[in-house]
Amino acid sequence: MLQHGTRRPAFTTPPDLADIEALAERALGAIPARLRRHVAGVGIRVEEMPDDETLDELGIESPWDLTGLYHGTPLTQRSAGDLARMPDLIFLYRQPILGEWIETGEDLYRLVASVLIHEIGHHFGFSDRDIEAIEAEMG
Repeated sequence: MLQHGTRRPAFTTPPDLADIEALAERALGAIPARLRRHVAGVGIRVEEMPDDETLDELGIESPWDLTGLYHGTPLTQRSAGDLARMPDLIFLYRQPILGEWIETGEDLYRLVASVLIHEIGHHFGFSDRDIEAIEAEMG
């Protein structure tokens, strides 16, 4: 549950799916405008945990090791002749994010923003260095 009236949300109970989604939407709004227009069609879905199929596909043993996932075709791999495809989605996994939040003590908004920016970076085909520069630009 969020406490209203504070500059940053203070959680008195574990943040739920809607809380994580609200933080992700806030982070999405903070992305530099030159990039934001390119992610307008990218959906954000918050789920409790990654499913077994996703973990198997990625070769990840523990679901706690996956906080987010970009599912789609990076902009760098698209062409004008592409056939219609499924919409791009960014998955944020609530429980692994909360686990990292508890473990690191990081501000939850910054953590959600970092996961979101990392996954958006995959949408653009960015390197880790590019992603770090965007995060620094966002403050």
